[in-house]
Amino acid sequence: MKQILLPAALIALMSSPLAAQEAGEEDSGSSLMERGAELLWEGLRQEMAPALEDLQGLMDEIGPSLGAFLSEMGPALADIANEVEDWSAYELPEILPNGDIIIRKKQKDNAPADKQDSAEEEGVTEI
Repeated sequence: MKQILLPAALIALMSSPLAAQEAGEEDSGSSLMERGAELLWEGLRQEMAPALEDLQGLMDEIGPSLGAFLSEMGPALADIANEVEDWSAYELPEILPNGDIIIRKKQKDNAPADKQDSAEEEGVTEI
Protein backbone atom coordinates (compact mmCIF):
# COMPACT_ATOMS: atom_id res chain seq x y z
CA MET A 1 0.00 0.00 0.00
CA LYS A 2 2.88 2.34 0.76
CA GLN A 3 4.15 1.73 -2.76
CA ILE A 4 0.97 3.25 -4.15
CA LEU A 5 0.46 5.98 -1.59
CA LEU A 6 3.98 7.41 -1.85
CA PRO A 7 3.81 8.19 -5.59
CA ALA A 8 0.30 9.58 -5.14
CA ALA A 9 1.48 11.86 -2.34
CA LEU A 10 4.44 12.98 -4.42
CA ILE A 11 2.15 13.76 -7.33
CA ALA A 12 -0.13 15.79 -5.10
CA LEU A 13 2.77 17.71 -3.60
CA MET A 14 4.37 18.37 -6.96
CA SER A 15 1.14 19.47 -8.59
CA SER A 16 0.38 22.27 -6.15
CA PRO A 17 3.55 24.29 -6.93
CA LEU A 18 2.96 23.75 -10.63
CA ALA A 19 -0.57 25.11 -10.33
CA ALA A 20 0.68 28.12 -8.36
CA GLN A 21 3.35 28.84 -10.96
CA GLU A 22 0.86 28.44 -13.78
CA ALA A 23 -0.88 31.73 -13.03
CA GLY A 24 2.37 33.68 -12.82
CA GLU A 25 3.86 32.14 -15.95
CA GLU A 26 0.92 32.87 -18.21
CA ASP A 27 2.13 36.44 -18.32
CA SER A 28 5.77 35.56 -19.04
CA GLY A 29 5.00 32.47 -21.13
CA SER A 30 5.98 29.02 -19.86
CA SER A 31 8.69 27.02 -21.55
CA LEU A 32 8.02 23.88 -23.52
CA MET A 33 9.66 21.76 -20.80
CA GLU A 34 7.41 23.24 -18.10
CA ARG A 35 4.28 22.62 -20.11
CA GLY A 36 5.45 19.07 -20.82
CA ALA A 37 6.03 18.45 -17.12
CA GLU A 38 2.57 19.82 -16.31
CA LEU A 39 1.00 17.51 -18.88
CA LEU A 40 2.97 14.56 -17.50
CA TRP A 41 1.81 15.19 -13.93
CA GLU A 42 -1.78 15.70 -15.07
CA GLY A 43 -1.67 12.43 -16.98
CA LEU A 44 -0.22 10.62 -13.97
CA ARG A 45 -2.94 12.03 -11.72
CA GLN A 46 -5.62 10.86 -14.13
CA GLU A 47 -4.03 7.39 -14.44
CA MET A 48 -3.64 7.00 -10.67
CA ALA A 49 -7.15 8.17 -9.75
CA PRO A 50 -8.91 4.79 -10.33
CA ALA A 51 -6.20 2.87 -8.48
CA LEU A 52 -6.40 5.26 -5.54
CA GLU A 53 -10.19 4.95 -5.45
CA ASP A 54 -9.88 1.14 -5.46
CA LEU A 55 -7.33 1.33 -2.68
CA GLN A 56 -9.64 3.54 -0.64
CA GLY A 57 -12.47 1.03 -1.13
CA LEU A 58 -10.20 -1.83 -0.08
CA MET A 59 -9.15 0.04 3.04
CA ASP A 60 -12.79 0.75 3.87
CA GLU A 61 -13.49 -3.01 3.65
CA ILE A 62 -10.50 -4.41 5.54
CA GLY A 63 -9.74 -1.47 7.82
CA PRO A 64 -11.93 -2.54 10.76
CA SER A 65 -10.74 -6.17 10.72
CA LEU A 66 -7.11 -5.08 10.34
CA GLY A 67 -7.50 -2.72 13.29
CA ALA A 68 -8.97 -5.51 15.42
CA PHE A 69 -6.13 -7.85 14.43
CA LEU A 70 -3.49 -5.28 15.34
CA SER A 71 -5.14 -4.49 18.68
CA GLU A 72 -5.20 -8.19 19.61
CA MET A 73 -1.92 -9.37 18.11
CA GLY A 74 0.13 -6.17 18.29
CA PRO A 75 1.47 -6.66 21.83
CA ALA A 76 2.36 -10.32 21.16
CA LEU A 77 4.16 -9.42 17.93
CA ALA A 78 6.05 -6.66 19.72
CA ASP A 79 7.17 -9.15 22.39
CA ILE A 80 8.44 -11.53 19.69
CA ALA A 81 10.26 -8.71 17.93
CA ASN A 82 11.98 -7.77 21.22
CA GLU A 83 13.04 -11.39 21.85
CA VAL A 84 14.69 -11.93 18.46
CA GLU A 85 18.02 -10.13 18.17
CA ASP A 86 18.97 -11.09 14.62
CA TRP A 87 16.24 -11.96 12.11
CA SER A 88 18.85 -13.03 9.55
CA ALA A 89 19.71 -16.01 11.78
CA TYR A 90 16.40 -17.69 10.85
CA GLU A 91 15.14 -19.45 7.73
CA LEU A 92 11.95 -18.39 5.98
CA PRO A 93 8.78 -19.66 7.67
CA GLU A 94 7.51 -23.03 6.46
CA ILE A 95 3.84 -24.01 6.61
CA LEU A 96 3.29 -27.72 7.23
CA PRO A 97 0.33 -29.62 5.74
CA ASN A 98 -1.40 -29.64 9.14
CA GLY A 99 -1.22 -25.83 9.28
CA ASP A 100 1.66 -25.51 11.72
CA ILE A 101 4.19 -22.80 10.94
CA ILE A 102 7.85 -23.57 11.56
CA ILE A 103 10.63 -20.99 11.62
CA ARG A 104 13.94 -22.81 11.76
CA LYS A 105 17.18 -21.29 12.92
CA LYS A 106 19.90 -21.33 10.26
CA GLN A 107 22.69 -23.80 10.84
CA LYS A 108 26.12 -22.49 11.70
CA ASP A 109 29.02 -22.53 9.23
CA ASN A 110 30.67 -25.62 10.74
CA ALA A 111 27.65 -27.88 9.98
CA PRO A 112 28.07 -27.84 6.16
CA ALA A 113 31.76 -28.71 6.56
CA ASP A 114 30.79 -31.82 8.54
CA LYS A 115 28.43 -32.88 5.74
CA GLN A 116 31.20 -32.46 3.18
CA ASP A 117 33.60 -34.61 5.24
CA SER A 118 31.03 -37.37 5.63
CA ALA A 119 30.27 -37.29 1.89
CA GLU A 120 33.96 -37.75 1.08
CA GLU A 121 34.18 -40.69 3.49
CA GLU A 122 31.26 -42.40 1.74
CA GLY A 123 32.92 -42.04 -1.66
CA VAL A 124 30.39 -39.50 -2.90
CA THR A 125 31.70 -36.46 -4.73
CA GLU A 126 29.67 -33.25 -4.69
CA ILE A 127 29.71 -31.21 -7.84
